[in-house]
Amino acid sequence: MSPERQIYLLDSMELPPETIAVAFAKTSRSPQSFRQIAAELTEEKSAEFHEKWVVGYGHASVAEHAVLHIAVENVSRLAVECLESNRLASYTEKSTRYQKWGLEDFYLPTELEAHPLRSLYEDTIRLLFETYQASLMPVKEVIAGRTPRREGESDAAFDRRIRSEYIDVCRFLLPAAALANVGVTINARALEHALRKMASHPLAEVRQMGEEIRRVAQPRLPTLIKYVERVPYLEDTARYFEQAAAQLPASPPGADWCRVEVDDPTGEERVLAAALVRFGAVSFAEAREYVRNLPALQRGELARALLANLDRHDIPLRELEYALFTVELVMDQGGFFELKRHRMMTQTAQPLSTRLGYALPRAICEAGLETSYRQAMKAAHEAWARLAQAFPHVASYVVPNAYNRRVLLQTNLRSALHLVRLRGASNAHFSMRRVAHRIAEEIRTLFPLLGGYFPASESETWQSVEREHFAETAALPL
Repeated sequence: MSPERQIYLLDSMELPPETIAVAFAKTSRSPQSFRQIAAELTEEKSAEFHEKWVVGYGHASVAEHAVLHIAVENVSRLAVECLESNRLASYTEKSTRYQKWGLEDFYLPTELEAHPLRSLYEDTIRLLFETYQASLMPVKEVIAGRTPRREGESDAAFDRRIRSEYIDVCRFLLPAAALANVGVTINARALEHALRKMASHPLAEVRQMGEEIRRVAQPRLPTLIKYVERVPYLEDTARYFEQAAAQLPASPPGADWCRVEVDDPTGEERVLAAALVRFGAVSFAEAREYVRNLPALQRGELARALLANLDRHDIPLRELEYALFTVELVMDQGGFFELKRHRMMTQTAQPLSTRLGYALPRAICEAGLETSYRQAMKAAHEAWARLAQAFPHVASYVVPNAYNRRVLLQTNLRSALHLVRLRGASNAHFSMRRVAHRIAEEIRTLFPLLGGYFPASESETWQSVEREHFAETAALPL
């Protein structure tokens, strides 16, 4: 009789992460069960294993079985951006949509602690926070005025229902220095890479954050993150390209804030051919030739079979990843902070600055706050310009969410479908709905077979989002 199936957990409360990693690693050569392997291990034996196989022989995949849950509190949103740039981890952060910031909830960079520009920095940040605080109630009244109350709804319940809407508008004033909390779930291999990046970062806060994460993680991963150090390659490459890019003139925002280029015009053919390869016995070259020569009606049938039956919670087949395209966006930083969470794509974001102008939410104007809002944006721009002369990277801390940022993405139809579904939903922030609807529109044009199955909102378009929620999308400070 064949052995009975066994499925169980190795308890991370009873076993150290490094021991669990060894227990999983040894199954490749040991006939014992995971329980038996783990019972024979000690922390010393686990450390010896990792020193030999992970560190000595470079079998780093073993380290992926050692997982930590790390709480990171009171770091700037600029630092969070670096932390969350690591693709193979999970993050949940303090939301600017549901929580309010106090007047002192910001980070003071180490670089400025004893510098004459410190007062300019603090005055600018405080002005932004004061303007943010002063805008909450007037904008709430605007939102409340156009939101019907439900029968018997209490003031508290009504506030909870509209809270995200008015805070969504006011968050445009929050600077990148605003403090945040983020929970991180990450394996030891990805953590080592993240710590190396942080150790090589130009901002002192990020380097300090990395060192503190290493300090609290070290007792649980004594071997696997033992040899973390700065990476000269990262530092030298960044320095070289910063100098090279400085020789080029800065590009203005431009009339069109979204450009999409198809990386391979045969992308749809590749997707359909790959699906045939997956479920058949044909080569990729032969499948592509078959799809290429199909009448349009039959190609449409293949596309329909691939996507027409998707439920809103279904994840489409991975073969959609064979159709690649590149997106160049100029969008507000608040929106980008949500976009950056879509890590199953390649993202290239320019440094956060005030060069590309700022977005002005229509509700700010309706609340009678346009003058104070523009004054805050002007102050942030002037502070950024002065700080950037001495501290190019530190200057980004004073830039509010309203300011635009240029972002380059390379993605595929599968990842894009997830983005469009999530960020185009009615409860998503209007900055991201604008982006999601625009990307979906471009996809439907560039990929006529498969793009037709990308959801289109019945209630709004990206143009209607612009008209309803923005007075301006690229205002330049005077």
